[in-house]
Amino acid sequence: MRPLEATHGDLAPPYRRSSSNPYEDDPKDASTRYLPLYKAVDGGDLEATKKFLDQHPDALCSSLSTDGDTALHIAVLAGHVDIVEELVGRMSALELAVKQRYGSTALNFAAIGGVTEIAELLVEKNRKLLEIPNDHEQIPLVVAALYGHRDLVQYLYLKTPIEELDPTSKNHGAILLTACIMDEFYDIALDLVQRYPLLAIAEDTDKDTALHILAQKPSAFPSGSQLTFWQRWTYKCIHLDPQKASLIASGDIEMPHEGPPHRRSFTKRVLHRISEAFWKGLKLCVPGFTSIYELKLTHLQARELLTCICREAPNLEDEIKLEAVLKKALFEAVKQGIVEVVTEIMKHYPEVVWFYDDKDRNIFFVATAERQEKIFSLIYKMGAKKNSLATHWDKDFNNMLHQAAFLAPSSRLDRVSGAALQMQRELQWFKEVESVVQPKYKEMINSHFKTPRALFSDYHKKLVEQGEQWTKETAESCTVVTALIVTIMFSAVFTVPGGYDNSGNPIYLNQNSFLVFIVSDALSLFSSTTSLLMFLGILTSRYREEDFLQTVPTKLMVGLSMMFFSLATMMITFGVALFIVLRDRIAWVSFPIILLASLPVTLFALLQFPLLVEIFISTYGPGIFDKPKKNLCPSGSTRSSTRCFR
Repeated sequence: MRPLEATHGDLAPPYRRSSSNPYEDDPKDASTRYLPLYKAVDGGDLEATKKFLDQHPDALCSSLSTDGDTALHIAVLAGHVDIVEELVGRMSALELAVKQRYGSTALNFAAIGGVTEIAELLVEKNRKLLEIPNDHEQIPLVVAALYGHRDLVQYLYLKTPIEELDPTSKNHGAILLTACIMDEFYDIALDLVQRYPLLAIAEDTDKDTALHILAQKPSAFPSGSQLTFWQRWTYKCIHLDPQKASLIASGDIEMPHEGPPHRRSFTKRVLHRISEAFWKGLKLCVPGFTSIYELKLTHLQARELLTCICREAPNLEDEIKLEAVLKKALFEAVKQGIVEVVTEIMKHYPEVVWFYDDKDRNIFFVATAERQEKIFSLIYKMGAKKNSLATHWDKDFNNMLHQAAFLAPSSRLDRVSGAALQMQRELQWFKEVESVVQPKYKEMINSHFKTPRALFSDYHKKLVEQGEQWTKETAESCTVVTALIVTIMFSAVFTVPGGYDNSGNPIYLNQNSFLVFIVSDALSLFSSTTSLLMFLGILTSRYREEDFLQTVPTKLMVGLSMMFFSLATMMITFGVALFIVLRDRIAWVSFPIILLASLPVTLFALLQFPLLVEIFISTYGPGIFDKPKKNLCPSGSTRSSTRCFR
């Protein structure tokens, strides 16, 4: 059996197997006489293991493989708790510390497997195992963290002597910290940084710091989490105390951390019981509540960890190293769009706004190039510094508007539905950046003699073609549907239910249901005709870059909304016609008609309405940029938080 390869650069496989038979390469080895024990232990046969050890006591600590594995190593690696318990009972504490060929003790193997029960058996017999590293200088706690075993990491963390994690003497703490952040064990990482603040800027063997790893985790913060409406509402309703970020309280949903019981008054104890019952009821009754609760708890823990790290980082005496640590994490956070990391770093070290990457770009240049609108929106809070930050250029003489002219990364474009809306988003970015830079920068040429506008056209030529094709294909599909509705609704006027009398008047003309039939038929005909003409206009229009900003989305939005309305009114027309014909014979016919008529309308709403809403919000919504609100006070007055004063 071979363990999973670790993804961390520090970790190499702790052992190898040359073949399925450990003695195949050396058949003359004297240890072949212990082959039955190897098979019994590896296969989980407890009775055969006991019987063999009773007959051959010397086999207990003997090497059973070419890699030097003892029976205990094999049992731990196979995950057989009962056999491990039997072997540990027969061995002394010193015998448990025997290493195999690659320097791993049985506890190192248990850290790879992640079985907490096995680790408990070993640690109870010999606590010194916690301090014995493998050949890669990794203690069991670090190995368990690199393999991502949450329960085992928490157990070993509470048992391992804290001195082993001291960054002034060993590197275990730095590796453990970065591994915990990568595995999203933020409560353990927070406790570790609080114990040893120097770990905030310590580097592991891959030269990574905790801040840099945290800057690669968008899911650890609200800005990187995509929630539906009801999930956002539930998220906002959940209130967590910052003390829940601690290691002890983090996993307890029903029992918020309230402090020692003897310090609480009777009222607080009653409130605690009510809160306990409330959270338990929500957990059981509200679907998905537990996942939202855990998500907010994760965000709380990550935010507390970030604050703790940023509070300690500026205390580093080496300014050059501090700048390198902050710069690496800062630009990584900008690329990932983690606004919480950027703002927290800026809060504790304001000078980072003047940092530049290897291409001589500041954070707002990178945010523009990566299309991270939440990061770019921070420029509006810079005051007068905004003008200086926006007038910079990189090594290729690209100013900020040039950065907006390049095509957005595919990971950002794919967040928008359809090539037409993607082109609209690109134009919105270009227009927004254009409003920030100085007027002369709009005509500035870069090292390739391109102005921002020319560069935008060059890089978006293919996207314009794709947007035109996507829009026309959508319009063609919808044209067939609207044309069919127009035909049906037009003919329905001349084939009214019940027919006509001798005078040419509809038989049911004086009934209210017939009036509903005629009105809904007319509305369906008019709206479907409007939709048809709008889609025909889309098919015959010429497509310029600027058309994708409002013209094309507006036409598409009107066409889709009219088609949806015509479909709904067509179902009403058809349902009323059936009701008029069948009501005298089947009195309860209205209910199944309403139910069946609602089916296609609901299906259309589920499939197409989200696109319609996205087009509307993208075109006429508040926008993706968090711009400051304009001053609405009259001329000659000043604005306070809620009032205008003269």
